[in-house]
Amino acid sequence: MKKEEYIQFVSELASVMKENGIDHINIKEEDFEIELSKSCSLPPIPPMPPMGMAPMAAPAAAPAEASAPAAPAALAKSITSPIVGTFYAAPAPTKPAFVKVGDKVNVGDVVCIVESMKVMNEIVADKAGTVTAIAVNDGEAVEFGQPLIILD
Repeated sequence: MKKEEYIQFVSELASVMKENGIDHINIKEEDFEIELSKSCSLPPIPPMPPMGMAPMAAPAAAPAEASAPAAPAALAKSITSPIVGTFYAAPAPTKPAFVKVGDKVNVGDVVCIVESMKVMNEIVADKAGTVTAIAVNDGEAVEFGQPLIILD
């Protein structure tokens, strides 16, 4: 592949990542590997003191605040997104939603779709209950682990 082709390929991958809310992509072939990431997980590097000066002491840590509960009771029984993508409540714009508030859901029922990289992924209930809320608007971007459907 020529330099211009690599630049075009990387540009197209970056566009796909941006359009689909993808933060990281890694492609590996026999003689080719590329990894793109939207954000860096490394902490920022503190500035170095000028030569001949002693380094400044690190600021004192703020007092620990009372931590909030890990998950509210309402979210403890939620169906979460297994991937990053776009939430769709129905199989098509003209079709009815998979579930609505008040519907009973059984384990294995399809409750929504999350589109990721142009693939429509059916999200199935991993627990049973009655739908008390739809936590995401149709067409909204969702993150991994984000609650989608809240059950009682």
